[in-house]
Amino acid sequence: MAAVLEERPTQAVLETARDKAATAGLTYPGGVSPRDAWALFSSGEAVLVDVRTAEERKFVGYVPDSVHVPWATGTSLTRNPRFVRELEAKTGKDAVILLLCRSGNRSALAADAAAKAGFTQVFNVLEGFEGDLNDGQHRGTVNGWRYLGLPWVQD
Repeated sequence: MAAVLEERPTQAVLETARDKAATAGLTYPGGVSPRDAWALFSSGEAVLVDVRTAEERKFVGYVPDSVHVPWATGTSLTRNPRFVRELEAKTGKDAVILLLCRSGNRSALAADAAAKAGFTQVFNVLEGFEGDLNDGQHRGTVNGWRYLGLPWVQD
């Protein structure tokens, strides 16, 4: 499936996310679609931060030139107590930051923690890298970064 990028100005994408976040009562500025995330990232208007484990990146794949700051580590997904410090060291608190995980759940938790720590423009990438589970409990067939054919590589 070829990637079709949405042609929306950066401010419109981010304002829409903020409006939806305010309506939903989120503590962080909201979420953006994988296509919008790719457009922001590939144009240099945002930093894409992969919050999955090193193992997930190695065996499932990752977005080239993305920054890696794990929200949790290892196969037991032990919460990374240095997440906020590592994120700040790699991005700064005022950059437009897009957080990506497997399905959008861990990255939402990470966005919440970052916003509470003073990050002003941290957004969740909705659907994540692999997308939601289908009826057969498999990822990658409904939505998500890879499903949409957005750029990724695998070791």
